Amino acid sequence: MLSVLAAKLVATAVVVIGVSIAVGKLGPRLGGIIAGMPIVLGPGYFFMLQEQSPAFIREAALSTLHALVATLVFTICFVVSARRLGAKASLALATLCWIPAVLLFLQLPGGVPMAVLMYALVLLLAEGVKRYLRLTPPRVVAASGWFDLVLRGVLAGVLVSVATTLAANAGPLLSGILVGFPIGLLTIGWTLHQRYGVEVARATVSMAQQGMLSLVAFAMVTALLVGSVPPLITFLLALLASLGVSVALFTLSQWRFRRAYAKAPPL
Repeated sequence: MLSVLAAKLVATAVVVIGVSIAVGKLGPRLGGIIAGMPIVLGPGYFFMLQEQSPAFIREAALSTLHALVATLVFTICFVVSARRLGAKASLALATLCWIPAVLLFLQLPGGVPMAVLMYALVLLLAEGVKRYLRLTPPRVVAASGWFDLVLRGVLAGVLVSVATTLAANAGPLLSGILVGFPIGLLTIGWTLHQRYGVEVARATVSMAQQGMLSLVAFAMVTALLVGSVPPLITFLLALLASLGVSVALFTLSQWRFRRAYAKAPPL
């Protein structure tokens, strides 16, 4: 049991750290696309698809979708409270908001379609909050240090190994919820707050709200295809769907930037 946990922890940590390094090395264009990939969900569901039944995976993926909706609540709580409460208190409060939000969204009927619809509705709320607070993209290039990378990788590895091994005995709901816990946003919010200040942390976390649509695509495709196609094909198609959403979001953001630049008055 311990050897299995250790293997999953190390494998996940290597993936998370490797992707994080690639984001910094490849520049904002490719790096932004890669950053939107499911670097925690991916390893988690890769292991679960090899070890669990289609019914287990389907229910776990649905609970992950509910957890992602709750993660939007997490981000809203953080961007609203971070300026007054500081990093630790605001992240603790956001986590406390995430827990009851997950339990509430788990009660939703309607399966995958209702979970996706709820995500869209909460995302609209998050966009309204962001506009009300007038959050803008940070001007600082926030490069991660080795401490940040290793911390994020180890925490993600612990989360995935527990969710796919120990929590599997407690059922798919707990596994799906744990894999969907916003460990990446928590570490990013904390390190950016400490290193670059509250405004950079708030703006960065708020920018992740739309980017999480790629994670929604991953979980949705997994839930819909598992049992109909082989596990590896399910994983690859979910990964491609996630990447496709990231590319679409990046293309849209570039189009908006160029349009705004074209309309700007000459100096």
